[in-house]
Formats: sequence, C-alpha cells, structure tokens
Amino acid sequence: MCRARPGRGDDRESYPGTGVQAGHGSLALHADTASSSLGQQLGVEAVDEADLYAAMDWLVQRQARIETKLAHRHLDEGCLVLYDLSSSYYTGTHCPLAQFGHSRDRKTGFPQIEYGLLCNRDGCPVAVEVFAGNVGDPTTLGPQLQKIRARFRIRHVVVVGDRGMITSARIRDELKPVEGLDWITALRAPAIRKLAEAGIVQPSLFDDRDLAEIHAPEYPGERLIACRNPLLAAERTRKREVLLQATEKELDTIVAATRRRQRALTGQDRIALRVGKLINRHKMAKHFHLAITDTSFAYQRHAEQIAAEAALDGIYIIRTSVSEHHFDAEAAVQAYTDLAVVEHAFRSLKTVDLKVRPIHHRLEDRVRAHVFLCMLAYYVEWHMRRSLSPMLFDDEDRDLARTLRRSVVAPAVRSPGAARKARTKRTAANEPVHSFQTLLHDLATLATNRMRPQMVAGSTQPVEFDLLTTPTNLQRRAFELLEVRLTL
Repeated sequence: MCRARPGRGDDRESYPGTGVQAGHGSLALHADTASSSLGQQLGVEAVDEADLYAAMDWLVQRQARIETKLAHRHLDEGCLVLYDLSSSYYTGTHCPLAQFGHSRDRKTGFPQIEYGLLCNRDGCPVAVEVFAGNVGDPTTLGPQLQKIRARFRIRHVVVVGDRGMITSARIRDELKPVEGLDWITALRAPAIRKLAEAGIVQPSLFDDRDLAEIHAPEYPGERLIACRNPLLAAERTRKREVLLQATEKELDTIVAATRRRQRALTGQDRIALRVGKLINRHKMAKHFHLAITDTSFAYQRHAEQIAAEAALDGIYIIRTSVSEHHFDAEAAVQAYTDLAVVEHAFRSLKTVDLKVRPIHHRLEDRVRAHVFLCMLAYYVEWHMRRSLSPMLFDDEDRDLARTLRRSVVAPAVRSPGAARKARTKRTAANEPVHSFQTLLHDLATLATNRMRPQMVAGSTQPVEFDLLTTPTNLQRRAFELLEVRLTL
C-alpha cells in the first residue's frame, strides 16, 4: 500500500497539548482493530495513519464505479428508488464543505455537512453523496436523477422523496420534462389547507376508509391520495395543546409584568417587543389574538383557527405521477411510507451502530471517503441483519407482517414470529434473542490465542501456532446464518 505524502494533501488535525494527530474517530477504531486478532486476520497490523489516508484516497476515486455495481445488483428498470438527506455537525477546521445550515442534529454553534442516501425499496443502500452544509434539500435531487439515469443507466424509475425534497418546483423543472421519470411524494400543510378550503378534502372522505383518491385542477395529470391516521391525529392534537400551554405560560409572564406595582412594563412598543420575542417561540403565534396598549397586555386563543387546523390533524396527501395501472392507491401510500427505511439507515449511520461523527477531515475528498466508508459499512450491516434475523429482534417475515395490517395507513404490525420473540425474549430455537449490537459483542468473545509450547529437554525449538477458542452453540449458529466457515 502506498504511503500518503504530508504537506499540501495532509489532512491531519492536531489536538493541542496531547501530541495526538487524527483525521476522525475511525483512526481510534483502527487502533482497536490492529491490536486485536481481527487486525491479524485482515493483515492490517502494521498499517499506520498515512496508510489509512492513502486507502481513503484510493477508495474515493473508485466510489462511482462501486456505486454503479451496487445499483446494477439492487436496482432494475421500473424500480422504486428511495432518497433522503441528512446532516452531521463538523468539529474540524478549514473544510469548504462545512457550512452553517439547518441542523438535523439540533447542534447549534457548529457547521455541518449534508449527505444524501439512495436506497432500494428494502432499504439496501446503493449510493451516497456529500453536499455543503448550507445546501437546500430540493437542490440535491437533480444530481441523484442524473446519477440514476446516466451512471446507473436506468431509464424508467420511480423516485420516492419526502415533501421537503420533491417540491412543486422540482417536479416542474426536473421530473416532468424527463420521460420515464415518475415520483411519489406528499403535499405540504399549506397545500392541504388550500384543498380543504376548496371543499376537496373533507372529513366525510374517511367515513368508510382511511384513504381516498381525490382530484384537484391544480395537479393535472397527477394522482392525489388523501389518508387519515387516527393515532397521528391524536398525537398532533396532544402536541398542539402542549405547545399552546407553553406559549400561554410565557405570555403570562408579560401580563404579570404589566400589572406589577413597582417598575411595571409600560409602553406599547416595549410591550410589543417583549411579546414578539416570545409569541412564536413554539410556532403558535397564529393561534392567538393579542391586545396591546400603553399600559396593558392581554391575549386569548384564536378558537376558529385552532379548530380549522385540528380538522386536518392526521391527514396527509400522497402526490404521485405513477398511473393506477402500475400502483393502486394502497401501493402508492406504502411506497411513500417505505421512506422510513432510509431514516433507519441514517439512525444507524449517525447514532446506533456506526457513528459517522466526529468528522475532523480538512480535505473535501477525505470527508466524502469517510461518509462513503460509513455507507459501505451499513451495506454490510444491512445484509448481516437479514441473515441474522432469526436470532435478532428484527422481523424476519416482513411480507407477512404487511398482509396482517388492517390498512396501509394503520400502524405497522409485527409478524407472529417477531411478536413471539419480543414477548418471550427467546428465538424459535429457544435461544436468547439479541439486538444486533449485543450479538456482535457475543461474537467478539471468539478469540485467537498464540500458543507457545513449553520446551522439553532435548527437543528442538517448538513451533508457535494460533488456536481459535471453541465457539459456543450460539456463535456457531450465527456463523452458519452468515455462511462463514470457522477453521478451528
């Protein structure tokens, strides 16, 4: 393996007072790997930091080729492609990709990078692309469409993205003009309110079913599928009431300030300035009537506004160009809800299993290589979870679970086998059920021991050899499911 040259391309970040230099957290992971038998098995015992950087540079140059092969393996003509965007805050310095933007980590004070993930319908990742941290979600869609059609050479595809990704502008400018490109997305809340005001969306739509196809002149040649989820409606009602009460509590402090005997808050401008700082902290300003004078402040709830919003609680509308011949209403709704598997991928990448953070790289391509490595790791995890599902809490019969749902709008249910595992904490083979992490920790107890036979008088120099510890039945079962052959 070639050694990376220091100097212009040096990506190392120093930690003052420690003498330690690191590009990101994966170097610490490499230290763990190199000091264990895994490093010996992989032949990376003597690898240093420069070798890792060189490997990352080698990998990022081949990212397009690798993604194309993954796409050919997991995508085909007419397939669904799920796309979503996430972000991670950046703790290094000097990387042009790190910019301040809308933080999905809710981490203020740090710049961030954004990355878009393409998955097939089952959530298997095929491609990832890194963007500057201040890029808007919809503007990242175009490069993905180009990637799918030009690099992957898939002419007919159905792209699924959320309402913030596939906007009306993207549909008009990037999707409709291209033959063979279909989409599934959802309407934003203002568009739903507009349809309700026009009488197109009414509660009576859901008297018999929790979904119904509707038509609106604003969306010619498209299908709209209105859905109502009672559980989502109840949660939105609860959350709104909590936010209303939180807003009232803060407004009450201003009312009290105008009524106190000493140093009362006076002046219409001063009172209005204080109200302005608080009224929309919880995005509830539209639900209140305000009355401000030079010596007083009062408020009351806007009952009609609240009732109008409450009437749409739990209602969402799927917007698609896919014909009913290819996808009926339930299939279109299911395709949109399948975006949840991309969210699962992001959770695994960011917090649960792989931990893409911290990111310290200064060079753009090193950041891209770092995120791509994490995607490839999740690709391995995705396949491992599928194979190990009989031993995990994961549902190994998702197709059966879908057929058991009362409706595609209703909450997801687990298959009988998965429900039994969750209830008894035992597998069908009467073994303890694991999470993915606890199973990996169990497998990690399998070790390679270096054996040094004791010298016997008159014997020649003994030959050292490695001996693998005897695997437990659970470990044997896991490796059988992974189709990994153990050499004892």
